[in-house]
Amino acid sequence: MTDLREDERPYTLYRSAPRSLTSRLRGETDAELEARELLMRDEPPRPPRGGDGRGGGPDGPRPPRRGWRRIPGFGPSTRPLWHPLRLLKFFVMACIFWVVLSAVLFFISAETKSGNLPGGSATEAALSSAGPMLFTPNNILILGLDVRPKTGYSSQEAGANHSEANAATDSIMIWRVGGGTSRKLSIPRDTLTYVPCGAQSGMMKINAAWACGGPQNTIHVIERLTGIKINHMVVIDFANFIKFIDDIGGVTVKTPRICSEISGGAANGGFTLNLQPGYHHLTGEQAITLARTRHNSCNPAYNDFDRQLMQQQIVNAMKGQMLSVHAFIHLPWAAWDAPGAIQTDMGGLTMMQLFIASEIGGTSNPVTLGGAFQTYNGQDVVVPSQDDIHSKVNQLMNG
Repeated sequence: MTDLREDERPYTLYRSAPRSLTSRLRGETDAELEARELLMRDEPPRPPRGGDGRGGGPDGPRPPRRGWRRIPGFGPSTRPLWHPLRLLKFFVMACIFWVVLSAVLFFISAETKSGNLPGGSATEAALSSAGPMLFTPNNILILGLDVRPKTGYSSQEAGANHSEANAATDSIMIWRVGGGTSRKLSIPRDTLTYVPCGAQSGMMKINAAWACGGPQNTIHVIERLTGIKINHMVVIDFANFIKFIDDIGGVTVKTPRICSEISGGAANGGFTLNLQPGYHHLTGEQAITLARTRHNSCNPAYNDFDRQLMQQQIVNAMKGQMLSVHAFIHLPWAAWDAPGAIQTDMGGLTMMQLFIASEIGGTSNPVTLGGAFQTYNGQDVVVPSQDDIHSKVNQLMNG
């Protein structure tokens, strides 16, 4: 039998287009594709858009497609409610709302809960001005006083001091942050330096500066020792700081062997902390206890230099923990509690800049001012050398 030429066949031969990836995913067969193509050939041309101003042709709007849901407020999309792109949009919008809510709570808390520095305007006058922290490095003096609250953490310690005016500075740190910089320098509390103290003025431990003249005197003594101008001051409230650390999910730090008993240990109303060498995830109470540890019975060589380095590790760990999933979920609570953990001259906007600038600046290696252990007037002191001060200050200021 001879094949007829194409123009002599009593029927029309249609060739289907190659199957597209979408057609294959829908599972359409070649026969179904061919049938659909025949229907499209017989379909009359579609009228131009906008004929009646309602998105249809001259005879009225087109009927809506079946099998799809329109979500009000999301435009003429034909995606179903459960489409991955739509779910992603919902997720991003929820995250933005969560961050904005946290920022609002932070600003409200900063204006109502954060304490003002003792000395008021006189303390603020002792501080030097600087540019916006996002663009300019600022020097922030961070102090932890040995004052104890009357309730809560450490309130039951034997011999606890409840008077802020008569407190000694248990922790001293200068944080240079802003303009892409984030570096810290700790100063041991037993550092021997000149302290103005009325009739008792003279060489003494630097931690006596607060009791001799409050925050203004402390600022002047530290500036005289280091040559660094202080732009802002933060005084930490240890009791409320515990709650903030717990809000962000604790901190992870690397420690040596720690056997610490503060104020007689837990059995006597104090605190006990025992850690093996390695990394540990600590609660707020454990982190503050570690930051206060000066005497380590497992390692008699552990001294105030080690304590200062541990404190910087804790601060660095807090910065890292702020980017964790736990911290993000609890961000509104952390934002609300953070200002209540400090006394500062900074308002809500400046404190927000501090947080952002610290994240931009990254994490630096812990650095502490050195010196030789000696005895002065019957007290154990750390005598710094001018060369060490110059070297460490230059590292803080210039990296």
